[in-house]
Amino acid sequence: MLGVAAAVVVLQAGLVGRYGFHRDELYFMAAGRHLAWGYVDQPPLTPLLARLSTAVFGDGPAGLRMVAVLLGAATVVLVAFAARELGARRAGQVLAAAGAAVSAMVLALGHMLSTASFDLFAWTVLGVLVLRLLRTGDRRWWSAIGAVAGVALLNKDLVLLLAVSLLPSMAWSGPDSRSLLRGWWLPAGALLTLLVAAPNLYWEALHGWPQLTVASGISDQDGLTNRLTFVPMQLVYLSPVLVPVWLAGFRRLRDDERVRWARPLGYAYLVLCALVLTLGGKPYYALPPLLLVMAAGCQPVAERLWERGGHGEQEGRGEPGEPGEHRGGTRRGRVRLVGLLLVAALVNSLITLPVLAPGRLSVVSAIYPESAEQVGWPELTAAVAAGWQAVPPEQRGRAVVFATDYGEAGALVRYGDRYGLPIAYSGHMSFYDWGPPPDSATGPVVLVHPAPYPEVERAFTGCRQVAEVDNGHGLANEEQHAPVLVCTGTVAPWSRLWPRLRHFY
Repeated sequence: MLGVAAAVVVLQAGLVGRYGFHRDELYFMAAGRHLAWGYVDQPPLTPLLARLSTAVFGDGPAGLRMVAVLLGAATVVLVAFAARELGARRAGQVLAAAGAAVSAMVLALGHMLSTASFDLFAWTVLGVLVLRLLRTGDRRWWSAIGAVAGVALLNKDLVLLLAVSLLPSMAWSGPDSRSLLRGWWLPAGALLTLLVAAPNLYWEALHGWPQLTVASGISDQDGLTNRLTFVPMQLVYLSPVLVPVWLAGFRRLRDDERVRWARPLGYAYLVLCALVLTLGGKPYYALPPLLLVMAAGCQPVAERLWERGGHGEQEGRGEPGEPGEHRGGTRRGRVRLVGLLLVAALVNSLITLPVLAPGRLSVVSAIYPESAEQVGWPELTAAVAAGWQAVPPEQRGRAVVFATDYGEAGALVRYGDRYGLPIAYSGHMSFYDWGPPPDSATGPVVLVHPAPYPEVERAFTGCRQVAEVDNGHGLANEEQHAPVLVCTGTVAPWSRLWPRLRHFY
């Protein structure tokens, strides 16, 4: 199991710096310079992790992502722990670790720092703790569950969906699991969750719950697409190779009396799927419980392929070379499964990790667009610098650089010093909260990529295009061919104009 996790670390560490930053990572690093108890689109933990990781490992892509690499490897180990809680022996635990390690989402989130990187880890910790609660019947585990849920709330509010899915599932699953909802340990755990998350909840309340606004925008803009792709993306995120394993997990949770105590796990995944579909959330929101259902199926598969031969339950532990047609078939099954896992690892690595040359990313970007978002940010900054050179030198003291989204603004913050650019401003997400330019900035405005937000361009006068972004690889990502404009000024002072420039999604 630890060997599988170590292999994941080696693979990720070897590739982690091959492309550049993702737009979200640039935003997290900028937010890490403005530490707070909350941001309009997220709680504080991921920007804090970005700041800590770059402080310890360096401020390049590899340094930023080392925390994601470690979280991904820890998730692999935790899935094996979940299989152990569900009765898996050594082969079943290793299979669970391998299944997690080759899944597309674990590879993707272990490569790139995002809020989902910690979310996947935290939800898997919660899954292991819930399994321990269900198996032992010891209500004191609610305190550990509450503490971890509070930390998860400091990273993302989605953990509330897990609670809404799990508690009814426990109530439906019979008297044993229903009894765990009684007593004062559950309320105590919930209180601990609130205490740990209180600083962020206070910040949210103080600022009018902006994360709800952002979530509503995601649902309105992408909800239909998310619903239509939900089922196929469940297969893709986990890996089609592992479908038989997680189906075996569902069957085991439903039919095997030895693990009937774990049935709330299967019900909770189904309830979570229904919630995500109803809300129009992103399909990967339901992945962590699916990994645990997959872990439930690992022991039956291991029994068929490793731990049971042709002459009895434990023949697989006998002397090698023992005759028997059934044993030969089992050996072929083992070879087939290992081969399929290697194929899944290869395919998912090609799609989610920086294996291909940047110029060939169009092959996979249609399936995994996040790969293309890791290319072209220095080139965007160079194009903005060309626009800045179009501003007369005597006017640059009053001029402003304005970006229309947080990725572009984050790139200008990260790379702007190379080109002598001033601080960049934006009305997108929490960049808005970090303040407008001073009203004394009455000079020209260098404006980046106004096309997605036409209302932004209407705030400026006399705009003309002076440059265009080219990532140098012909890659059709969101910023490719984005215009850089120089505008003569603003239609109003920045302090009055600023509320008009805010946008959340």
